[in-house]
Amino acid sequence: MSVVELDRNGLAVLEREECIALLGSATVGRIAITSNALPVVLPVNFVLLDDRIVIRTSRGTKLDAATRNTVVAFEVDEIDRVEQTGWSVLVTGVARELVAPDEIDEVSASPPARWAPGPDGRYIAISTDMISGRRILA
Repeated sequence: MSVVELDRNGLAVLEREECIALLGSATVGRIAITSNALPVVLPVNFVLLDDRIVIRTSRGTKLDAATRNTVVAFEVDEIDRVEQTGWSVLVTGVARELVAPDEIDEVSASPPARWAPGPDGRYIAISTDMISGRRILA
């Protein structure tokens, strides 16, 4: 039987593999970027391809800030308000626009859903360089 590591708040600390599995089970997350020197958090649909988080956006949106090899934060969670359980995964990584034809082809095979109407224009990939997760235990 494995011992569950708890953080100072009594939350179970998740290993990288479990964090990746939880990321793969979700379809909506939040990306935190800097826009005009201010923090902005935006909800987005996404898919997990290998170890990359991929989102879809159009040109000229606030997400343009996430196409220039910038460091961003990305968060997904699931909370059961009745049972008062849940989990949260936080990723810090580099966001870049996918431009290579083979990358576009890979994403096009199973693209993330659109969050808002508008023209398709680009895909953004976020590396999972730093990843952490916590689980609320019942």
